[in-house]
Amino acid sequence: MPNRTWYDDEAGPVVRPYAMTRGRTRPAQDLDVVALVLSVQDTVPVGAGFEPEHLHILESARRPISIAELAAHLDLPLGVVRVLIDDLVGAGCVVVRPAPTTAELQSRRLLEAVIDGLRAI
Repeated sequence: MPNRTWYDDEAGPVVRPYAMTRGRTRPAQDLDVVALVLSVQDTVPVGAGFEPEHLHILESARRPISIAELAAHLDLPLGVVRVLIDDLVGAGCVVVRPAPTTAELQSRRLLEAVIDGLRAI
């Protein structure tokens, strides 16, 4: 009998998502998919017990990135990514900020236009 691999790309990941979250299905706090995640530490606390996915989130969040984008980069369900981010928030490794509202973006555009106008004087 030939030696066949019992798993392939169609089988999905070898480690199931619930194993990454230790069976947890929800984060302790409500995290919106458009909320922005930002790393606040360059190093991981010793003995934190983080999975490789936690470390990937820390690396990706060196610049603000949405939870939805992180899920896409990791190729994991949003629920799993929310739980992993919640772990990192609890350890003080990342902060989560709400996405800017349309009004905030318009205010910023107005300020940028004013600054550009002042520079042109």
